[in-house]
Amino acid sequence: MENRKVYLNKHSNLLQLEEHMYPLVDVDTPNVFRNLFHYDEIPKIAFNDRIVPHCMPDEIWITDTTFRDGQQSRAPYSTQQIVDIYDYFHKLGGPNGKIRQSEFFLYSKKDRDAVYKCMERGYKFPEVTSWIRASKKDFELVKDLGMPETGILVSCSDYHIFYKMKMTRRECMNHYLSVIRECLETGVSPRCHLEDITRSDIYGFVIPFCLELMKLMEEYQIPVKIRVCDTMGYGVNYPGAVIPRSIPGIVYGLRVHAGVPSELIEFHGHNDFYKAVSNSTTAWLYGASGVNCSLFGIGERTGNTPLEAMVFEYAQLRGTLDGMDTTVITELADYYEKEIGYRVPSRTPFVGKNFNVTRAGIHADGLLKNEEIYNIFDTEKFLNRAPLVAVSNTSGLAGIAHWINSYFHLPEEKQVDKNTELVAMVKSWVDEQYEGGRITVLTDEELLGVIDEACDQLGVSII
Repeated sequence: MENRKVYLNKHSNLLQLEEHMYPLVDVDTPNVFRNLFHYDEIPKIAFNDRIVPHCMPDEIWITDTTFRDGQQSRAPYSTQQIVDIYDYFHKLGGPNGKIRQSEFFLYSKKDRDAVYKCMERGYKFPEVTSWIRASKKDFELVKDLGMPETGILVSCSDYHIFYKMKMTRRECMNHYLSVIRECLETGVSPRCHLEDITRSDIYGFVIPFCLELMKLMEEYQIPVKIRVCDTMGYGVNYPGAVIPRSIPGIVYGLRVHAGVPSELIEFHGHNDFYKAVSNSTTAWLYGASGVNCSLFGIGERTGNTPLEAMVFEYAQLRGTLDGMDTTVITELADYYEKEIGYRVPSRTPFVGKNFNVTRAGIHADGLLKNEEIYNIFDTEKFLNRAPLVAVSNTSGLAGIAHWINSYFHLPEEKQVDKNTELVAMVKSWVDEQYEGGRITVLTDEELLGVIDEACDQLGVSII
């Protein structure tokens, strides 16, 4: 203990004492944190008020798992659909490559064809990377494809080590290290997916394991990434919460005690407890450079962290989009609906058809007077989605005209106003509905039907 090094922390410019080295704690029986995760009770969030500091990395970015984790929960994409979506990601990420990587399966010919076609695009970002089984044969496949990096599953909770893999912690760690050494021998950089980390023994297994990974990285001079996988969505962002549920505590432990650089730490969240976005943001705040996402949050069970959400989290944290083209998010939503047949739930932030639709009468009145009152930001500028006012008995002629102009994206020369005969006909129908006792707002489908009928009667077209 007396020989522990004193060194200068270049981030804080303070002298620090080298932390205690954490050995593997090889237990006879699994520690499944039954006090927190009693299966016939709701999981508990406990606190010890041990606070770790914020440590936002100099650079942060987004990585994508739409074609891997996102594809495990839906019908497989066609090769062309994968290539199209990959092109959208390249455009969305912008010239600074804020969407850093996309990961792919390699098992089927269709998947490999998609990988080849995406690599042929020649984009620097998103980098094409893979997820494989931990086998020599799969490593060679990655190498033959010319992929510099691959993900490898390394489950780290005793639930998996004892119950699924039927090993002890030492046996499991030795197995993982031998597999990762094989990967490094092929010249491929491993990205270690620490599955179920939020139910694992952080200082008894995760930190000792990651210390060994850092030794391998130094030996081979090939980067070894750590993916923090909140597989079951148990992670929490609350300061002072105990590990293994504490995302700040996990990221801090990896950086400080295991010596993993921020640029090699990536968070992968699930949304089982509605915390995927907040946990991903927290991982950035406490020192992870990467957050792994799936488009529209499509993924296993309740889904992954939505990629589009983290684009706007990035902008809020950094004060800039750093070149990301957010209008592509709307293009992707349209592509999913028209080309893939997937309909995003209507109230999904940023992409649902009703995310910026005002329905309450008093809100609609405010929006018509000044859209900043009830619109989160200039959604037309950033998403090509002007705010809409749902039509009700309080909308008036101006509200109906606003709805028509916004819904159909009419250019200025074709816009209708409250004096337009079409608007008057729609208003008359709306009044009849509410005079008959209706109390709910009108749906888009109802309005479109009335507008079509009115256009036929007037012999006009608004498109």
